[in-house]
Formats: sequence, structure tokens, C-alpha cells
Amino acid sequence: MPTITRKVQLKSIPEGLPAEDNFAIVESTLEDPAPGQVLVENLFMSVDPYMRGRMRDPSWQLSGGAVGMVIGSENNAYSIGDYVLNSQSWHEHFLSDGRGLEKIDATIAPISTYLGVMGMPGLTAYGGLLVTGEYKDGETVFVSAASGAVGSVVGQIVKIKGGIAVGSAGSEEKVRQLTEEFGFDHAFNYKTVKPLDELRKAVPGGIDIYFENVGGLQLEAALAHIKPYGRIPLCGLIAQYNDDAQKITPGPRNLGEMIYKFVSIRGFVVSKFEDMKEQFRQDMSAWIESGQIKYHETVLQGIENAPSAFIGLFSGNNNGKMLVKLAND
Repeated sequence: MPTITRKVQLKSIPEGLPAEDNFAIVESTLEDPAPGQVLVENLFMSVDPYMRGRMRDPSWQLSGGAVGMVIGSENNAYSIGDYVLNSQSWHEHFLSDGRGLEKIDATIAPISTYLGVMGMPGLTAYGGLLVTGEYKDGETVFVSAASGAVGSVVGQIVKIKGGIAVGSAGSEEKVRQLTEEFGFDHAFNYKTVKPLDELRKAVPGGIDIYFENVGGLQLEAALAHIKPYGRIPLCGLIAQYNDDAQKITPGPRNLGEMIYKFVSIRGFVVSKFEDMKEQFRQDMSAWIESGQIKYHETVLQGIENAPSAFIGLFSGNNNGKMLVKLAND
């Protein structure tokens, strides 16, 4: 029987901060799977800041991480009831020949976590800190956007490995959460204090690593307070994602700090760590089970709320990983 479904399309290229009218909900009908195909119903979809950069390309079709269930199969590799990680977010249902689908184990962690702490954001934190950042046990790390899905995991891994974690966030509640729930040694609200003053107060001896998610003045503060041979894994620059001709986020004015301190900045993307995924999931599931890693999710209901969930990322409406629940499991 054909399936009536909905998806979100990008109706127009956002200028500055995206708005609801940049998006459109479109209804369509999918036929039953043909030989070799599967029909997937997405249960949860992710929205992520990196999507904003891709929206500058008029040819880009909305896509990203989602977790779905196989509800129809003419493919011997997949059975009805299998949970699959996929890149077809912004869709309630889709047909696939199986390529790009990854079966996931719902017995070791809730399926929604495969879009957060057990998924792309968690692997980003894990690889970005341990590989790109070359973290050594016991080092001091400053994390911007530390209450987010990536930053909160970075800080907790630092603590598991005996280090000192300092984090910034955009509200007093998130600051409290960083220290009381996630175990950061110090946290501050970057909107109400000067980041450099807070770093000097929290870790007078300096930082070994700055895990960069924001850019702008927080990068400037980190460069001023980083130790010789410090490392800056560059994960994101969310402060700049909505820049346009009318708004340009100020960049660091003190790049010269890198010269005589021998500081390195290395950009990375999560695909660099694909070969670590199995070890990552073993470590992360064990840390979650032991209570060493805690996480939060903000979940909006229904595909019609996907645009507002995405827009909310840029004003800090999410507490932890921002998800949209598309169907009941």
C-alpha cells in the first residue's frame, strides 16, 4: 500500500539568521519497496549547526542524521523492525536500496543517542579531543559552547582522563549544569563576563587545549591564555554561521600569540574518525552505563517543528542535543 509522507524543503536561501519562511513542508506518496529496496520510517532526526553553512548552496537538499525503523523490506540484508542510522533527516519516510544505512543496537543505548552522545556529536568530541587535539591525560582544556551535544562530551572525557575542564555557556542554568551535572571544574556565562578574566581566575597556569566551537572573542581569550605548544582543535564557528554583509563577527586580533607560543590550530570533520567508530561506541556505551558520561536531549515533536528546532540552535534554545521526534517507536 502506498505511504503518504512529508518532508521539509529549503524554499529560499536564508540571509543571516534562518527564518521559518525559508522552509516548506511538502507532502508526497511513496510506493511499496521494489526488489532490493527498503522502506524506512524515521523516528528521530537531528538538526545541527553545520547545516547552516550548506544552506548557502542553492543546490543543497536538506539532509542530515536520522534514526529510523525498517517498515517494509525487499532487501535480504534488512528485516522489518531493524533500526537504521541514515542521512535522510527532514523526511518522515524514504525508500533506500540499503546503501548509506547502518544498523544500530538498541540494547546498548536508546536509539535517540545515536544522533547525539553515541553518534556524530559524540564521535566528534571523542576524535576531536583525543586525535586532533592530541589530548594527554591530566591536561587542562577550555571548551566553548560546552553545554551542547559536542562540548559537554568533550569536558566529561577530559574529567574521565584526569584533566581539568573549563567551559562556557550562554545562560546561568547551563553554567550550573556544566559544574553540577557534567563535572566541569569551572564554567562561566560568556554573555555576562569576560572570558579571559574567567580563564585567568579558573586556571592561572594556562590551558593546554582550547576545543573551539564558537570563534570570535572566545578564541581571542583562549589564544591569550594558552600555554606554549598548546593545541586548538577547530570543530566549529557557530558565532559566524549567520554572518552576512550586514553582520561580521569580529575575529581574533591576537593571532600573533601563536607564533612565539608555537600554538597549532587544526580543523577537522567527523568523517576523519570513521575508523574509530567501533572503539568509540564501546567506550561511550560503557561510560554511559557507569554514569561517567551524562547527556541531555531537547526533543520537539513533529516534522512541522523541524525548522524551528534548527533555528533555535542559534539562540541556545537547546539543552544538549536538539532532536525532532518524527514518529512513535
